Amino acid sequence: MAEPFLGEPSEAHTSLKRRASSTFEVRGDNSRKRLKEDLPPDEATDPQTPALISGSQLADELEQELLCGCCSALLYRPVIVYPCQHYFCGSCCLLWVRNGGTHCPACRSTSTSVSPSRVLQIMVDVLLRADPSRARTDRERQQADEIYRPGLTFRIPTPREASPEPAIPQSGEFARPCPHCVPGNRYGWQCPNPVPDPTSGPEHAWPMEEGAPPGHACCGNCENLLGIDAPTTTKCDMCQVYFCGIGVQHRCVAVPIANAQPHGMSDVGDLIQSTEVYECFDGNAVEVEIMLDYLGNQHITPRHIYGEIVQYIQSQPRMFAPLIELDLFLDVHNVPPGPEPGLEAPRQRICRMCATEVLLYGLKDWWVRERKKGFLDASVAERPDCPDGPTCRRQKEHVHAREFNHVFDSTMGEMLPDLPPASSPPPSALPEGDAPGPSSSQTSRTMRSQPSLDSEAMVDAALMGTLLEEPPSLPPLSDLVAAAAASAVIDSPTHAHSVLDIFNVL
Repeated sequence: MAEPFLGEPSEAHTSLKRRASSTFEVRGDNSRKRLKEDLPPDEATDPQTPALISGSQLADELEQELLCGCCSALLYRPVIVYPCQHYFCGSCCLLWVRNGGTHCPACRSTSTSVSPSRVLQIMVDVLLRADPSRARTDRERQQADEIYRPGLTFRIPTPREASPEPAIPQSGEFARPCPHCVPGNRYGWQCPNPVPDPTSGPEHAWPMEEGAPPGHACCGNCENLLGIDAPTTTKCDMCQVYFCGIGVQHRCVAVPIANAQPHGMSDVGDLIQSTEVYECFDGNAVEVEIMLDYLGNQHITPRHIYGEIVQYIQSQPRMFAPLIELDLFLDVHNVPPGPEPGLEAPRQRICRMCATEVLLYGLKDWWVRERKKGFLDASVAERPDCPDGPTCRRQKEHVHAREFNHVFDSTMGEMLPDLPPASSPPPSALPEGDAPGPSSSQTSRTMRSQPSLDSEAMVDAALMGTLLEEPPSLPPLSDLVAAAAASAVIDSPTHAHSVLDIFNVL
């Protein structure tokens, strides 16, 4: 008897199999389960066959993966932050670092370095070749190139050391030791007159109602007690307030005048939000908007403006003395200042608050000088000057401010100095009933631009045939000549003849 072939089931084996459950039988299209052959072509996909997607869909998905985490636009000159490996535009990441960022902009983790990514740049190039419309605008690329140079590798600075806890007195009645009063302090210098700790013995404590202890003052920023002679202590030569140099970095310090950063004036956006800037222009919002647009187009920062204002003030004969006389730096801090050394004292250091005062003081005059460089649009530069000048009451009106210029050089409206008074007859020499007219010295105090009648300038102008307007407050010239002749003030024929010649010319 022949044995069955192994590959073919025997009849005995076949008879032992039972029928499959009716659940697995093929039913109509509305059944729960269908055979793979019965599926539509789009559903019966072989796992080994690659899925086909449209080019636009691929471009959309690729663009979503290549968006910058800062500006949310397509990467431009991408860089990678290590070790977290988040990626951004090179200009966006560099601006983040310049503005004080010390961590990854995406995950806020501590980062060490930032490097350009060739792989990401290749992917961006492939996407743009397929769809050039997704590229960044020319203006955006130009601005980014001004910030980040291609191929530049830079580091993210480590976070600054946390500021020490402020030495807030537990009781406002007594002074507590400053950081330099403690023996063996980490600053390497000890106060010669240390402040006693009030907790060790109230009988030796220094009451705050008597002011700061000898050799000590309060910091103008953190308001903590400091040693005046400590190496870390600096003093603002404008407000005469001391700064500890310990409490808050870059704030509890008075720096050289040229290196100061005005408080609250980091960029043009701070100028927009500052109400003091509009007050500098007498509420003329149009002129402020013109200046702000100019600053944005020329990439000028408030610190740059401050530097040019300082250079201009230092070039003047009296330098900062006019600002001191105006009490410009009075009460800018909540702590008492030191003694004022005098107007002629040298000014070397300045605090952030006083730097802001200097910026606001010279902002309008700086704008006048800046306009003369010729970078303004012709539509703005060629506006006619307002007849009422910078004191126009309508300059707050938008239409009027757009039509006329209200920014003038402060030296253009400077008044002439007082001229010597004209000789006038005594009241007794005048005819009865005639009151003496106002003297030229009185007239010059009200109208500095009107010279006296018998001044040399008037005589020269009259002899040259120049027509001068007679001041409205003076009596007629004929009455003055007649009164002078009657009072014998004109004591020589030559003098009288010259006066009559002037009268004929006029």
